[in-house]
Amino acid sequence: MIKTIPNERQDVVSAISTLEVRLRWLSSWMVHNANHIRPKRDGLKVGGHQASCASMTAIMSALYFHALRPQDKVAVKPHAGPVLHAIHYLLGNQSLDRMQRFRGLGGVQSYPSRTKDAIPVDFSTGSVGLGVAVTAFSSLVQDYLIAHGQMKEQDAGRMIALMGDAELDEGNIYECLIEGYKHDLRNCWWIVDYNRQSLDNTTADRMFRRFDDIFETCGWRVVTLKYGKRQREAFERPGGKTLEQWIDNCPNADFAALTYQGGAAWRERLIADIGGKPHVKKLLDSFDDDALAVLMTNLGGHCVETLIEAFDGANDDRPTLFIAYTVKGFGLPLAGHKDNHSGMMNPAQMEKFRASLGIDEGREWEPWGGLGDNAAAQLKAFVEASPLASKDPEPVAAAVPVPARLPVPDGAEQSTQAAFGRILLDLAKSGEPLGDHIVTTAPDVTQTTNLGGFVNQRGLFRRQELADVFHKAKIPSAQKWAQHAAGQHIELGIAENNFFIMLTSLGLAAPHFGTRLLPVGTVYDPFISRGLDALNYGCYQDSRFLLVGTPSGITLAAEGGAHQSINTPLIGMGQPNLTYFEPAYADELALMMRFAFDDMQKPDGSSVYLRLSTRAIEQTVREDGGWEDDALKGGYWLRKPAAGAEAAIVFTGVVAPEALQAWEQLVEDIPGLGLLNVTSPDLLHRGWSAKGAARWNGKDAEPCHADTLLSSLAPGAGLITVLDGSPGALSWLGGVKGMRVSPLGTDRFGQTGDLPDLYRTYRLDADAIVEAAAELFLGN
Repeated sequence: MIKTIPNERQDVVSAISTLEVRLRWLSSWMVHNANHIRPKRDGLKVGGHQASCASMTAIMSALYFHALRPQDKVAVKPHAGPVLHAIHYLLGNQSLDRMQRFRGLGGVQSYPSRTKDAIPVDFSTGSVGLGVAVTAFSSLVQDYLIAHGQMKEQDAGRMIALMGDAELDEGNIYECLIEGYKHDLRNCWWIVDYNRQSLDNTTADRMFRRFDDIFETCGWRVVTLKYGKRQREAFERPGGKTLEQWIDNCPNADFAALTYQGGAAWRERLIADIGGKPHVKKLLDSFDDDALAVLMTNLGGHCVETLIEAFDGANDDRPTLFIAYTVKGFGLPLAGHKDNHSGMMNPAQMEKFRASLGIDEGREWEPWGGLGDNAAAQLKAFVEASPLASKDPEPVAAAVPVPARLPVPDGAEQSTQAAFGRILLDLAKSGEPLGDHIVTTAPDVTQTTNLGGFVNQRGLFRRQELADVFHKAKIPSAQKWAQHAAGQHIELGIAENNFFIMLTSLGLAAPHFGTRLLPVGTVYDPFISRGLDALNYGCYQDSRFLLVGTPSGITLAAEGGAHQSINTPLIGMGQPNLTYFEPAYADELALMMRFAFDDMQKPDGSSVYLRLSTRAIEQTVREDGGWEDDALKGGYWLRKPAAGAEAAIVFTGVVAPEALQAWEQLVEDIPGLGLLNVTSPDLLHRGWSAKGAARWNGKDAEPCHADTLLSSLAPGAGLITVLDGSPGALSWLGGVKGMRVSPLGTDRFGQTGDLPDLYRTYRLDADAIVEAAAELFLGN
C-alpha cells in the first residue's frame, strides 16, 4: 500500500521537489555559461557534467535540506560538484562571481576541493573512489576520539559519501569495506546514484545484483530505492505487477535508450513485450506519451518522498548503503543517451529548458527565478530554516605543545629506522602532551617498521577490548599489544590505499572534529607507490601527517628488487603539501621529527615524509649544534670546504659512510674538498625554484639555501652526487651555479645480494665515488 503523509510532511516534499528543479537548473546553467557564453581565449572545451548533476539533484536536495544534520559530513560525487555549489549559492555561501567563473581561474573548481573552493567542503573529491572510502575512515577517527574522551557520543555525525555507480568498479572501495568490517564501522552512509551509465557505456547488469550480498556480508544495511511513488501507485492497478516485472528484467542499455527516445518509444516497446498480458494495454492507455515517459522514469532516486522516507528510516548508527535508481541526465534532453557523460545541452536546448521553468532571459542566475515573489519567499525561508544553514564553521583546534628537543637515542652505530622507534617509545613514556596526541598506523608492518615499542606502551585501538590470547597463555612474545579503547595504534590490513586514506582522515581530525591528532604512519618505502593516488589525495586536501617510508633503497640488500625503492626521493620532491627529509644520522632524525610535529600544526605547514633505512651506520661526532638550522633548510656541510674549493662530494642518507670514506681518500688530492650532507633534496630544490619564481614575478630574488651552501666553492667547481635512489634527486644541484656534476645513484631495478656486492654493482661504494671524482677532476 502507498503511505499517505501528513500535510506538514507534504509541504516538505513539495519544497524539496521545487529545490530539486532549482538545483538542476543552476548546475546546468553554470556549465552552459562556461562553455557557450563566457569568452574562450584558448578555444578549448571547458567541460562539465550536466547529465551527472541532473541524476543527483533529488538525492542531494533531500539529503542537504532534510536529512543532513550540522555534525554530518559529506563527500560529494566529483561530477556532481556544480550541484554542491548551487546548494551553497541558495544558502548564500557561494558568490555569483565564482559561479560565473566555473572552471576558470579563481572560480568554482571542477570537483569539490577543501583548499581551492570558497564554500565549506568536508572532503575533496576528484579521483573516483577515494572520496567514498575516506568517509569510512573518518567515521573510525570519530570513534577513536569518542573512545579517548575527546568527543561526546551524542555529537557523533554521519560520514556520508555520494557516489556514481561506476565508482563501485574501484577496487579501493572493497579494500575499505573489508577494513571497516574489521573495525566495526558505524555512522557511515554510502548513497549510490545508480544511473546505470559510466563514462563510456551503460554499466553491466549482472554485477550490480551482487552488491547487496557483498555489503550485507560486511555488516551493512542495504536499502534499495528502485521505484518512485508514481510507479508504486501504478503497480497497484490492474496490469501493474506485469509492468513491474518488465521493469525489473529490462536490461540497463535498453532502459537508457528508451528513456532517451521518449514516451512513444516506451509505449511501442511495452505493447510489443507485454501488451497482450491482462490489463496492461488499458493501464498504458491511461497515460499519454509524455505522462508515460514521466511514469517510466519515476525511479526511487528522483522521488523526493521516497528518498525522505528512506533517509528517515536509517536513524541508527548501522552503516547503510542506499542504492538509488536514477536516470543520467534526468529532466534534460540528454537523459539516457549513452554519450551524455561529457555531453551538454546546446543553446537551443538550454533556451527551451529556461522557458519551461518560466525564467526570464537575462535573469538566469537569479536564485529563485521563475517562481514568483510569494513562492520564492517561502522557498528562501525553507532553505534558511534548514539545519545546514545553521552549521558552524569548521572548528580551530588547539595546538599541541612540542618539546624544544626530542631525545636522541644513544649508540655508536644506529639505523634511522631503529632510532625512529626508540624516539617514539621515549615520547610514549615521557608524559608529554605530544605523546597523548600521537596516533600511529601501518598496513600490517607495525613490527617490521619499529612501531612495536610505541604499541607495547600505548596499545592497539579497539572500541571493544580484545584479550591477547598468547599473553594469557603465558607464551613469550615481544609483542604485548593490548587492544582497548585507549589504544593509540590503528592496525590495518596490508592495503596501502587504506593506509593513506586512514592517514588522511586522522590528519583532518583538527578541522573536522576540533581535536588535533598527530598521525604517524609507517610503510615499506617501495610500496609508497602502491598508494600514491591516495597519498596525493590526502595532500591535496591539506591533511597533516608524518609518513615514514622504511626500509628504503637497494640497501635492503637481501630482499631483492621487489622490495628496493628507487624513485621515492623524486616522489618526495614532486608531491605538493609534503616535505621530504632523508636523515643519515639519529640526531638528524630527532631534529626532523620535532620539526614535523611542529610544522604539521602550522597554518602554512604541511605533512612530512621521512625516508629511513635499516642499515646501522657509525654516528658522527658533533662539536656543537651549528649544523641544525642548515639541516632543516635542506643540507649542511659535514666537512666544510676550503674557500674557493674546486670540488665537493654531495650525499643523501644512508650512503654517508661511503661518502665519508671517499672524502678521506680524496681530500689530499683535491685540496679543500667539501662533504655536503643534503638532508632534504625537496627543500633545497623548492628554495631554488622559489628564487626563480621571485625573479619572474618582478620581486627581488633572495639567495636560496642551495646558493648559500655552494657559494663556498669556486665558480665552475665539480660535484659528485650520490644517494641510494634516483640520481636525479641531487644531480640538478649543478644547475644552481653552473657546476659540473657526476651523478651516482640507482636508476634500475635492484637484485638480491649482500651490501658490498650491491653497492659495488650499482656504483654506490667509496671506490665508485673516487672513480667519479677522478673522471671529473683529474681527467683519468
